[in-house]
Amino acid sequence: MVMTDTTNKNLSYLAMDDEYVNPVLARSARIVAHKAKGSYIYDRNGDAYLDLSTGIAVNNVGHCHPKVVEAVKKQCEELIHTSVVVHHERYIELAKKVVEITPKSLNSAFFANSGAEAVEGAVKLARYVTGRPAVINFRGSFHGRTFMTMALTTSKLYYRENYEPLPGAIHTALFPYEYRSHYKGDTKKVIQESLEYIDMLFHQFINPTQVAAFIIEPILGEGGYVPAPDGFIKELRKLADEHGIMLIIDEVQTGFARTGKMFCIEHEGIEPDILVMAKGIAGGMPLSGFVSRRDITNKWPAGRHGTTFGGNPVSCAAALATIDVIQEEKLAERSAKMGADIMKRLKKFQESNKHLGDVRGRGLMIGLEFNDEKGAPSKEIADQIAAKCLEQKMIVLTCGQQGQVIRLIPPLNISDADAEKACDILEKAMKLK
Repeated sequence: MVMTDTTNKNLSYLAMDDEYVNPVLARSARIVAHKAKGSYIYDRNGDAYLDLSTGIAVNNVGHCHPKVVEAVKKQCEELIHTSVVVHHERYIELAKKVVEITPKSLNSAFFANSGAEAVEGAVKLARYVTGRPAVINFRGSFHGRTFMTMALTTSKLYYRENYEPLPGAIHTALFPYEYRSHYKGDTKKVIQESLEYIDMLFHQFINPTQVAAFIIEPILGEGGYVPAPDGFIKELRKLADEHGIMLIIDEVQTGFARTGKMFCIEHEGIEPDILVMAKGIAGGMPLSGFVSRRDITNKWPAGRHGTTFGGNPVSCAAALATIDVIQEEKLAERSAKMGADIMKRLKKFQESNKHLGDVRGRGLMIGLEFNDEKGAPSKEIADQIAAKCLEQKMIVLTCGQQGQVIRLIPPLNISDADAEKACDILEKAMKLK
């Protein structure tokens, strides 16, 4: 006789999910969210889960921030949708705000729905304006799941496998992943190795005069939360300028104060030709975009790109409120300080944990890489730790090219007490037998 837990209110919904939802939609935890507030998700039983996933770096200002909720309510009463039939106020206001907070030369914004859409638009812009076909991406990258963005994604074979043929003229360079490099501990040699790989591409695979753009995440996301070493993107900017190549910076996961600056590229002090954004832009509402220079976008005729739902009035209103919260609550500064404190504590813990190979990141975008007894990447250990955290009612996600990394992406306004609680749970989970 099968016993049924009649006290678990999640079960009926999970049963419906199993019956009616396409199983291709993967979820990380068998939790049915009923509501969420701040740093917590509450399931149908009323159990509270400390959320260090933030909807995969979306809820940067926490779940259901009152100012974002109010902006959404107000906008829904006035205007919900226009598409591109007419102009609307929130789109124009948000374009102005995005220009104000991005690197100073970027002054022409376009809004879409998802990160993949924004990447596609950025690549289309670069190809159209340069008249060149090729794009150079980097090993370990994740840029989306549409056909063009799958071709640009190399974080896992799983995302690309059995979908071939993918769009061509994509060439993959070596990302400077110092922890797994032959030159671990020598950052200059790690950078040089990647630059030499690009030089090899230029001499053996693609003439640089045929390259429209480099596209790079300043911190690999799905590829393992690996920051590009300081100075590498500056060298990439020089190469791009030398050969007339556009530099696209994909800040879908790193943007909106996540790394201690409004945008991660600010740490490098350089300006891209196109900056892509999504996730944390609108407090949980679907919105993405890219911003470029007017001298570039003026060469892209009206109607060569478009969207039905992108830049929706409600999402734009949520984004304006979200950016206000980030600025008013000084969340970039908070992210920088709290991230440094958490990494300091975890690096101390690392000294006595033989499986925790690397603690890295910027701000509140932190990666913990795990190894087996032989020093090889261990998905098994990372999964075991994530499961133990969930048992303690804390949600963390894994990533990495072999699933060997735990990523920590809490709300930027997580309380000091909850940050301490998270570290306590994590350290307990990492004490493997």
